[in-house]
Amino acid sequence: MSFTRRQMLKGLTGLVVVGLGAGGAARYWLGKVEDENAGHDYELIAAPLDVELVPGFKTEAWAFGPSAPGTELRVRQGTWLRVRFINHLPVETTIHWHGIRLPLEMDGVPYVSQLPVKPGEFFDYKFRVPDAGSYWYHPHVSSSEELGRGLVGPLIVEEREPTGFTHERTLSLKTWHVDEQGAFMPFSIPREAARNGTAGRLITINGQANSVTELPAGQVVRVRLLNLDNTWTYRLNLKGNCEAMIYALDGNPITPRPLEDDYWLGPGMRICLAIRIPDAGEEISLRDGFVRLGTLRSVASADKPGDWPPALPANPIAEPDLEKAEKLNFNFEWAGKVSVDTDNGRPPSLWQINGQAWDITDKTCADRPIATLQKGKSYIFELKNMTQYQHPIHLHGMSFKVIASNRRQIVEPWFTDTYLLGKNERAQVALVADNPGTWMFHCHVIDHMETGLMAAIAVV
Repeated sequence: MSFTRRQMLKGLTGLVVVGLGAGGAARYWLGKVEDENAGHDYELIAAPLDVELVPGFKTEAWAFGPSAPGTELRVRQGTWLRVRFINHLPVETTIHWHGIRLPLEMDGVPYVSQLPVKPGEFFDYKFRVPDAGSYWYHPHVSSSEELGRGLVGPLIVEEREPTGFTHERTLSLKTWHVDEQGAFMPFSIPREAARNGTAGRLITINGQANSVTELPAGQVVRVRLLNLDNTWTYRLNLKGNCEAMIYALDGNPITPRPLEDDYWLGPGMRICLAIRIPDAGEEISLRDGFVRLGTLRSVASADKPGDWPPALPANPIAEPDLEKAEKLNFNFEWAGKVSVDTDNGRPPSLWQINGQAWDITDKTCADRPIATLQKGKSYIFELKNMTQYQHPIHLHGMSFKVIASNRRQIVEPWFTDTYLLGKNERAQVALVADNPGTWMFHCHVIDHMETGLMAAIAVV
C-alpha cells in the first residue's frame, strides 16, 4: 500500500500502521483520503503575526488566527470537532489537543501520530470530544520556540446541558520571552532548563499586559483560567471584595470549594472559578503571589443578582478498580551526567524518567515505550519526584485520578490530565487504560520535556 504525503495530510480514516525509515522503526499513521469537500467547523491558520506586547513596539509572533494566544475554539460535549489546519509558517508544525481524550491519529505528535505539517500544507483534524471543560491546543514540534512565539490557544468544550452559569470569561495566561523593545529573547537556556525552566519576562492575559476584564456586578461569573506558558507556575489568588469557588480543575469538575490560599497552576494546567462580582466600580486583583497579573473590574449590570450554580456534571471517565489495579513506578530524576552534543544540534540531556532520557531529535523513541499497558485494565502510577523542582506531569490520550500524595494529609480524589508534582513529592494517580495507542507522558515545563523528561506509554 502506498500513500503520498499529500494524501496523509488530507484526513485519516481506515487507519493502518506502516513502518518507514531505517529498519522500519518510525511510526506513521496512514489512511484513505476523505472527501476534499467535507465540511469543517473551523479553518485554523498558523501564520506570522505582528503583535504589540510592549507599548510602541512590534513583536514578530506566530499565531493561530488573528491573535496570540490564538482563536478560542468552542464545541459542545459529545459532538465532533472538525478543524482544517493550514500551515502558513516558515517551519513545519502540528496541533496537539491538550487534555482531550481522542484517537491517537488526531493527537498531533510528529512521527508518533502523524507527519509534521510542512509550510503550505494542511491537515484535517476530526474527533469527537467526550468531556466538557477547559482545554487548549499547541504544537508538539520545536515546542520551546513555537509555543514561545505564541502558537497556543484555548479550546472550550461546553456541557451538554445548561449549567446555571449565565456569564463566563476565558483568561489565557502567558509569559513572553521578550525584552523592553518586544524582541524575542532565548526561549531555552541550558542552565535554566536544568532548574525551573527558562522564564519569560512579560506576563499577559489574553495577549495583553496589565489587562482589565470587565465583569457584571452582582453576578456569579464562570472564569476559566488557562496556563499556556512554557515554564511558569502561577500562585493564583484574588485580592478584593469578592467570593470565589473552584468548580473544575484541568477540565474536570470537582465538588465546589472556596478558593482560599494560593492555587498553584503549572504550565498546561487549568482552573475554573465561580466569582461573585462586587458592586459596580469595584476592582478585583488577579495575582501571582503578590504580583498583579490583571484587573477584574465590576461594571453595572441590569440582571438580577445571581446565585451559586450547582456542581458541574461529571465527565464520562472510566473509574479505575483500585483493588485490582497493577502498580507502576515512575521516577522523575536528574540525568546522571549532563551531555551536550553541539555537533548534531541535540539539546542537553538533563532529565530522565526511570533512568531513560528522551531525545527529541530521535524519531524512533516512541518505539521503545517505558511501559506497556493492557487495554481495559486498571493501573496505579506512583509518581516520584527525586528533584528539587516542580514538574507538571501530563499524559496524552487519557485522564487519570489523583488518589494520594505524601504532601497532603487528605486528598479528595479528582480526575485530571496534568498533575503538578512538587519537589520530592510522591503521588499516586490511577487510570483505566482504555485508549489504545502510544501516548506521550511528560513534564509540561517545555525546557524539561525537551531535555529528557518525556517517555512513551503504550496501550495494547
